[in-house]
Amino acid sequence: MGSEQLNPSGPAPEPELHLLITDKQFEEPLYRSLFRELDEFFFPKKLPPLKLESKPAAVKDIWGFYDYKRNGVLGSTGVHILLAGVIIGATLLGRHVVTAGTRPQVTVTLIAPDELPALKPAKTQVGGGGGGGDRDVLQASKGKLPKFSMQQITPPAAVIRIQNPKLAVEPTIVIPPQVQLASNNLPNLGDPMSHAVLPSNGTGSGSGIGEGEGGGVGKGKGPGFGPGEGGGTGGGIFRVGAGVSPPRVIYQPEPEFSEEARKAKFQGICTLALVVGVDGRPSQIRVQSSLGMGLDEKAIEAVKNWKFEPAMKDGHPVPVAIAVEVDFHLY
Repeated sequence: MGSEQLNPSGPAPEPELHLLITDKQFEEPLYRSLFRELDEFFFPKKLPPLKLESKPAAVKDIWGFYDYKRNGVLGSTGVHILLAGVIIGATLLGRHVVTAGTRPQVTVTLIAPDELPALKPAKTQVGGGGGGGDRDVLQASKGKLPKFSMQQITPPAAVIRIQNPKLAVEPTIVIPPQVQLASNNLPNLGDPMSHAVLPSNGTGSGSGIGEGEGGGVGKGKGPGFGPGEGGGTGGGIFRVGAGVSPPRVIYQPEPEFSEEARKAKFQGICTLALVVGVDGRPSQIRVQSSLGMGLDEKAIEAVKNWKFEPAMKDGHPVPVAIAVEVDFHLY
């Protein structure tokens, strides 16, 4: 009631404070501000030097210092060294265990295949064979063998298809010259094992005489004579021995472990039989002693890419049958 009697029209309004600065206070003609800035740029006013009125005070350092007593320092240092040694040792030990189970070591050995033992020195056979023909309808005619040589330039023929060649070269078959075979006195070339009379190169292919292929004589495959392949005579292919030197590996990428064998830590020896040609390339690769777990396939995959110095016979390269032992083991 008292307040209403003193101020019957209501509470008095609060005083209005003009504390904000208006834009008019900073309004300045453009030419004045320009002259002022130029004057400050060309004739800067020197200000009085600053006076340092406060001084730094030393305070106690509180950031992580420990007890500086000798026993405390030595104990702390020893504990840290021990922990670092334990961590490093555990790391190295763990790495060794993983490495021992995953890193393969492959040892490769060349051996003679079990089914193709090395031949004893002989004058009648060295292993190998050959055959030929020109797809005639008649069987190859009987005749004598051509000259033996370790290199063939012209294959033999009972029926000459090309008369008067530009370069006349004596026909040969690939058999070491020191090999002695029974011969007949027939005037014409042919297959000594045949009984046909009419002149014919035979039903085979690849030039030569016979029912085989490859520029030789007989029913084999290659430039030699008789059953077998790769040149020579006596059956099969050239084998180490009887003057035939073994091939030597000159490029040998190592096989890899299969993932299956790696996980199972499986190891063992896989034996592959193959033929090394006169060009040093392996062919006719087959598993002779299986290991399994995908390692046979890994061994074949690697051996396909090998390169050899070929086997030699009387100074000439010859194809030869060998075997390869691939020893997969972990360490």
